Amino acid sequence: MSKSTIQAYFDAFNRGDVAAMLACLSDDVAHHVNEGAVRTGKDAFRAFCEHMNRCYRETLTDMVVFEAEGGTRGAAEYVVNGTYLETDEGLPEADGQTYRLPAGSFFSLKDGLITRVVTYYNLADWMRQVSK
Repeated sequence: MSKSTIQAYFDAFNRGDVAAMLACLSDDVAHHVNEGAVRTGKDAFRAFCEHMNRCYRETLTDMVVFEAEGGTRGAAEYVVNGTYLETDEGLPEADGQTYRLPAGSFFSLKDGLITRVVTYYNLADWMRQVSK
């Protein structure tokens, strides 16, 4: 069950379908973003997605999803293929730069829903790719 929930979450991400991503999450989801604070709840997750969709256009490829025995934990490894659309506060100026980054996510699940999402990528590599 967890592997199909995680795959549905990423399929929704690649379609840009925030509502479908939210449908994969528990109401009290803990979202641990790379280099940032933990956001709790679907409203915080939705706001994060809206911000990201304004500043970045991304699709994920080369996806491998892993499921731990018992279905309560999972992970995924993938490549982020993106375009930097709008300058994000504290980061280099956006000018349509493209980037390609290996990344990974870790998940906790309960009752078929994601209760925790942790995402990691190399911020220094991204900065190098988008800096002018």
